[in-house]
Amino acid sequence: MPLDRNTSVAAPRAISRRAWLQEAGGGFGALALASLLHDEGHASTGGAAGPQGPHFAPRAKRVIYLFMHGGPSHVDLLDPKPELARLAGQPLPEEFGAVMTRRKVAANPLLGPLAKFRPHGQSGLEVSDFLPHIAGCADDLCVIRSCHADSVNHPQSVYQMNTGSILMGKPSLGSWISYGLGSENRDMPAFIVMPDPGGGLKGGPPAWGAGFLPAAHQGTPVRAGANPILHLQPPPSTTDARRGRMLEFLARRNQEHLSARGHDDELAARIRSYELAYRMQATAPELVDLSRETAECETLYGLDDPKTREFGTRCLLARRMLERGVRFVQLYSGDTNGWDAHEDVVKNHTHYCRATDRPVAALLQDLKRRGLWDDTLVIWGGEFGRMPMSEKGKGRDHNPWGFSVFLAGGAVKGGLAYGSTDAVGLRAQDNPVHVHDLHATILHILGFDHELLTYPHNSREERLTDVAGRVVHDILA
Repeated sequence: MPLDRNTSVAAPRAISRRAWLQEAGGGFGALALASLLHDEGHASTGGAAGPQGPHFAPRAKRVIYLFMHGGPSHVDLLDPKPELARLAGQPLPEEFGAVMTRRKVAANPLLGPLAKFRPHGQSGLEVSDFLPHIAGCADDLCVIRSCHADSVNHPQSVYQMNTGSILMGKPSLGSWISYGLGSENRDMPAFIVMPDPGGGLKGGPPAWGAGFLPAAHQGTPVRAGANPILHLQPPPSTTDARRGRMLEFLARRNQEHLSARGHDDELAARIRSYELAYRMQATAPELVDLSRETAECETLYGLDDPKTREFGTRCLLARRMLERGVRFVQLYSGDTNGWDAHEDVVKNHTHYCRATDRPVAALLQDLKRRGLWDDTLVIWGGEFGRMPMSEKGKGRDHNPWGFSVFLAGGAVKGGLAYGSTDAVGLRAQDNPVHVHDLHATILHILGFDHELLTYPHNSREERLTDVAGRVVHDILA
């Protein structure tokens, strides 16, 4: 049923994961749920775990979010600035006013673009030489060059791009979409996240947490390899017969416990999570088994190159997840520092662009040829951009006041540059798009009015976009 302003969900009753595990019988349930629910503090429970349904016909029904952790430099990748090149080496002109920065770089000389921009495709969309493969997909890209956010720090900015708030503990974009749409496959979660294997995300797992939404909607981390979800499989010493008896016992006890309490949404949701973990024992290994992919496909994604193999593998897995009904897949590029090019933009971005450019372009091409393009939304971007002023001569500091994100897929106009920053790329200027606007637009593409997709929490109808946000209709196909 579609949501309306009168829709309400019973407020959840607080219960700890440990208490439920004790009631559910522990054993394999503890292992399975430990993987799915993660840290005690981030396992919010209760409420209506089932999908709520879109408000109107969606333009897309699934999302891949390619998150470039650390803050890629828009003025060196997607936002050409001839004036910045002209003024390179000079101080920022006074007409730009005071600038809030983290490391007092406002008085440093301007650093010109560090790669050449060229027009590509029939659209003539300009993309830098740092991204030659993505540039080859220029006619498919909708580049929003006027994004802006509210914090100069990594954790707060990571949270805002993922949850709409600079504060920890709010539901992530993927969790809201899981809450709204659910999964198309009862054997797979609706929301899967693939962190960078180097670890070190600034802000950590709350970036894909469910916050106050039911725990079933938080991102399930998946890794490449034979053991994609930690602790999902039972110990080798547990035989199939013993596991069958244990599961039968747990199911019976869970049902007795649930029946004695009437309809307990909280307990029912946790039982569903446990049952999902059991079903995933069979589906997860097949999901990450690439042996049936063709050699041509593996080459397309760069699995034949040590520098692109890791990210290429995750991009290929993301496509396989979409084919199996996962609604929202998020990939992180960048370990502890990632794209955070304070010291040397050329060195940093050469490394990360080399690792991700070919796989991202391959993903876009593969979605098209597999019939997934029209109803899939691809998002590429980081938590902010970089300053036009130099840092330590060759680096750039954080810039949340103006940066670029690109969208792709059948729902958006390809070959489009929307909005702009000022002449040096410092601040969003024409058609500014705040993070709330970006989120409102993403939800609209998926069939949701961002003001109506809400959840009751602390006597307030909470939503992803808080009390702001507008849909950017001009970018929609």
